[in-house]
Parts: sequence; structure tokens; C-alpha cells
Amino acid sequence: MADVHVVRNPLADAFRRERLQNLAAPLKWAAWIALAFGIFSVILLAYGRDPVQAYSDIFNNTLASSYGMSEVITKMIPLVIMAVAVALPARLGLVNVGGEGQLYMGGLFASWGALTFTHLPAWLLLPFMGLLGFAGGALWAAIPAFLRAKGWLLEVFSTLVLNYVAILAIEVIVFGPWRDPASANYPQSAQFVAAGWLPTFFGTRIHLGIAIAVVAVTIFYFVLKRTRWGLEIRAIGGNPEAARRNGIPIGWYIVLVLAVAGGLAGLAGMAEASAVYHRLSPGLSSGYGFVGFLVSWLAGHRPWAIIAVAFLMAVLITGGDILQISQGLPYAAVNVLMALILLVVLAGRTVRVAR
Repeated sequence: MADVHVVRNPLADAFRRERLQNLAAPLKWAAWIALAFGIFSVILLAYGRDPVQAYSDIFNNTLASSYGMSEVITKMIPLVIMAVAVALPARLGLVNVGGEGQLYMGGLFASWGALTFTHLPAWLLLPFMGLLGFAGGALWAAIPAFLRAKGWLLEVFSTLVLNYVAILAIEVIVFGPWRDPASANYPQSAQFVAAGWLPTFFGTRIHLGIAIAVVAVTIFYFVLKRTRWGLEIRAIGGNPEAARRNGIPIGWYIVLVLAVAGGLAGLAGMAEASAVYHRLSPGLSSGYGFVGFLVSWLAGHRPWAIIAVAFLMAVLITGGDILQISQGLPYAAVNVLMALILLVVLAGRTVRVAR
């Protein structure tokens, strides 16, 4: 009887392996997150706190509460937008650490529009504020983009430094010319007219910025996977020298992609100023730019993974206030937990690559 030889298709085998990896990835990711929570539990025990009670308090006051859930979604909105503002340049091989400053500049530009054009109806004023917010963030990001395209300075340094320049610029303005005389010595601008407020839903603080977040993730996915621009962005991120030899204008892409990323961060600033604070304030961001950076890296700069990670981080941020009240822990404890998650997940990826 003749031997039967099975001819295997290497391409089919590769697709099969990729499908298995995609199915296993969420389980591995969940395991690394559980490990980070386990390490944090040991820290809580060392300080005489009950980790089970701490996690129970966070759950009961966030996911198990309608008000808590609405607050989670409200904080998730800027995190998703800021994560996309990091992930888009990352696919090009760039490190945008300047989301915080770009958010503040977007809030500044949008606030100028709201405080200047008070006579406009909402259907004109709000889109105009959005354009101004996008322009503010884009122009702020264009500075490090130009320096990087010219080869004068890496964007990781310039974007980081410009964060503090933007925050200080906001403080100068709200302490000075834009200071509201009716604010009882608190530095902030006057309140926007009602036409400059983004709509909120169901009596909560969930606002129309959620549409900006959804559109940002969707367009990011579509451009990356379905367009020539996305193909060229991935080519540059994979091998810049090969992309240059194939005629791809790398300098142009650096400026364009970083400017668009900055514009997205600026939209997040516009949404926070318009929907949450209704004014320009030095406290416009609760560190959303830095946490958004963390979200993007934990998600591997993948569009839909950003939503899941942003949700987790929003729960932790919202739960930070709960831990202060119920466990007597400083809010910095939440930062410790987020740092542990980042370290454990990145360590897990390093081990996987080493294998």
C-alpha cells in the first residue's frame, strides 16, 4: 500500500497560528493584569489594609453603581482619545509623550473661541470650538514634529518638555488676563455661555465627547488597515530606511502624523473644558495625557484594545477616591497599581519575545 503524503499549506498554517495567538492574547493579558493586582494586594497587606475589601469598595462604587459607572465612562472618554493620540505616532515609530500639553493647548484655543464669540448659537459655536481645539493641539505638536523631521531633536524629549510649557502658559493666562473676578481668588476663566457647553446625557456627566472617542478609534483602525497611508505608516515604523529607499516621504509623514495626534489631544482638551468644567482651568486634565500614554502602550497601540484598557484605567482612576475614603490610602496608591500593571505587562512581553 502506497504511503499517503499530506501536503501542508505554509500560508494556511501561518494563518492558523495567528488565529490561535489572537485567541490566546486576551487570556495572557488578563493573567498579567491579575498578577499586577496580586502584587498590589501584597503591598496593601504590608500596610495593614484588606485587599479584598479595597477591591470590593472599588467595584461597588464604580461598576455596581449607576453613578459610578457614569463617572467611569466620563473619565474613559479623554483616555481613549489621548491613547489614540499616542498610538498613531507609535505606529510610525514615534513616541508622543506630549499629550498632556497638547490637551491643554486645545483647551486654551477652544476656550478663546467660547469666551470671544459668545453671540454664536450652539450649532455654530461648538463645531468652531472643536476646530480651534484641534488646531491648538496640532500646532503644539507640530513644533516637535518639525524638529524631529529635520533631525535636530528627538520627539520624546521635545514633547515631554512642552507639556510643562503648556501647563505654565495656562496658569499665566488664568492668573492674569482671563482670571474671573467672581471666582473667589481661584484662578480660572469666566464660565462659558451655555451655547459653548457640550451636551450631556441622561442627567450624568457623560458628554458628546464620547462620539469623538468612538470616531477617533474607528478612523484610526480604518486608516491603519484599509488605506495606502496606513500601509506606508506601518512600512516606516517597520523599516524607515527601506521606506525611504522606496520613495515614501518620511519627513512629511512625521509632521502630518504628529500634528494629527496633537489635534486629537486638543479635541480632548476642548471636550473637558466645554463639557466638564465649562471654563478654562489649570486643573483641566487629571493627568489624562500621561495615563493615555500608559493605555496605548498596554494596548500595544491596537485600536480596539485601547477601549478595553482605557475602561480598566478609568475604573482605577474613579476608584482612587474610594480608596482614600474607605481605606485611608493616598491617591498615589492608584498610580502605584497602574505602574505595576505596566511593568508586569511589559515584562511579560519581554519574556515572550526572548523565547
